Amino acid sequence: MFLENPVNHKEQFGWIEVICGSMFSGKTEELIRRLKRAKFAKQKVEIFKPSIDTRYDEESVVSHDSNEIRSTPVPSAAHIRLLGDSCDVVGIDEAQFFDDEIVSVCNDLANSGVRVIIAGLDMDFKGKPFGPMPALMATAEYVTKVHAICTRTGNLANYSFRKAANEDLVLLGETQEYEPLSRAAYYNAMREALREKNKREE
Repeated sequence: MFLENPVNHKEQFGWIEVICGSMFSGKTEELIRRLKRAKFAKQKVEIFKPSIDTRYDEESVVSHDSNEIRSTPVPSAAHIRLLGDSCDVVGIDEAQFFDDEIVSVCNDLANSGVRVIIAGLDMDFKGKPFGPMPALMATAEYVTKVHAICTRTGNLANYSFRKAANEDLVLLGETQEYEPLSRAAYYNAMREALREKNKREE
């Protein structure tokens, strides 16, 4: 005797897509591309970004190539849960700057039928996993890792080397402050930066 399957096959679940990589790797460009395709398909799309990110525009999400899409700046992940509930697709840029609640917010949205597309830095300038990104990558159905080109070797770059002498974890910046480097170039640059720091302190 077979028991009736308790799964409701009519219930539509969404999913989570994560786009990650270093600075200048095209994360935001890819996020905007996917969101514009969803809009073209007449889906209801909302885009969110952390309100601290005002580098290019107060409200729009803007890539390094000046591609942009209208967004809603929010101070915390909880606001996304409230505002993204009735959407078909929710886009989130610079996810590494959000609090850890972003993980449960994204899962709740996906469980309610929303396609969630997240872009963010997977590592900070010290080469460590950045904020909630590891947990988002672990719970996502799809993870796309994009790469920049190393400015010193021409190889694929997956590290964001900070040129500015600033130890704050969050430092919004551009090519003046950051440089995409390959593994070898990054660790050579970090050793050089440590030598310079030790010289200054002598």
